[in-house]
Amino acid sequence: MNDYKISILFLLNKVKMNKKGLCPVRCRITYSKTRKIFSTGLFINPDYWNSKQQLAKPPNKQNNIINTHLSLISQKINEAFLLLQISSENFDVDDIYRKYKGEDVKTEITILGAYDLHNEKTKKLIGVDFNELSWSRYVESRRKVAGFITKFYKKKDVKLKDLDLKFIKDLEYYFKTELNLKQATIYRSMQRVKKIISFAIAENYLQRDPFNLYKNKKHKTKIIYLSVEELDKLEKHNFNQLRLQKVKDLFVFCCYTGLAYQEMSSLTSNHIKIGFDGNEWIEMYRQKTNGKISVPLLPKAKAILEKYNNELPKISNQKFNSYLIEIAHVLGIEKKLTHHIARKTFATTVLLYNGVPMEIVSELLGHSNMNITQAHYGKIVQIKVSKEIDKLR
Repeated sequence: MNDYKISILFLLNKVKMNKKGLCPVRCRITYSKTRKIFSTGLFINPDYWNSKQQLAKPPNKQNNIINTHLSLISQKINEAFLLLQISSENFDVDDIYRKYKGEDVKTEITILGAYDLHNEKTKKLIGVDFNELSWSRYVESRRKVAGFITKFYKKKDVKLKDLDLKFIKDLEYYFKTELNLKQATIYRSMQRVKKIISFAIAENYLQRDPFNLYKNKKHKTKIIYLSVEELDKLEKHNFNQLRLQKVKDLFVFCCYTGLAYQEMSSLTSNHIKIGFDGNEWIEMYRQKTNGKISVPLLPKAKAILEKYNNELPKISNQKFNSYLIEIAHVLGIEKKLTHHIARKTFATTVLLYNGVPMEIVSELLGHSNMNITQAHYGKIVQIKVSKEIDKLR
């Protein structure tokens, strides 16, 4: 039981005096050095109010009614305070006010409970403000945090109020040592945990942010892409194995469209539209951001699409990347090829190296804002500028 005392004080709001010369009476609850002020719905002539005695004077019919109402309010607030002392280990002034009003007191929840509330809420927004892939990552994030709590704390859960900088640091250590995550993955994982904490604060389940003194280290990865020579070598090579030839065609197609795996897999002839310039464009929505993308259907990409009668072969992402390793080995390309490298090749070798402005690249890639493109490909532009300056010299 808390030993804090409660203070109830009635105040006049003289700034909002009405035309009849009456002031609204407000109530101020003070508990644990925190105040909550609310309107009582009562009005009084300020000349009749005795602030020291907290009474309306002199005694008359109207003043007696006001005093009775104020006494009932004080009584109900004190009852709410007593009930909370008996039933709840921790509560604040907002909880006292909610109890007085007959509303449910916000319960003290745990970190996994905050995840559940967040994930349940965002699940209903899938297709509106959220996509299923993003939602599933928060489900996975909850699983990781649950594993950490079991491993480090030997508990099933931890209360939000008990979270501190040590908890955050220990979680980061767990990601590094127990899960062996790379720095880029750790950064994203910690960002999701931080998002859950921000959600809890916004919902008034937590007053302080344990992330305040924590600095999440963002890992800057080196952009890997195919050079002009490597892309040309890949395009000209024909594989005897049909599976490798198909993957090579799909990879080259994405090198000239910048489509991510999900968009490549779902592409149909319905996505090919005649654009404002009379040429063919790929128009669809990115599953990652739900943003619309419009990409010109360049001749080399169009040739591959026509080769398969406007219906690209279907293959799992896992097999796709597995076959790319074989392709790189055959061609002597000493880079770990993945589907995403085709998208990076489109941005660099196909677009930026051919003088396409950064803002156009950002638009074609379907990035949500220019800063993302700049962060990823800004250095590529610097390299391009440096080479041009060397030619000038």
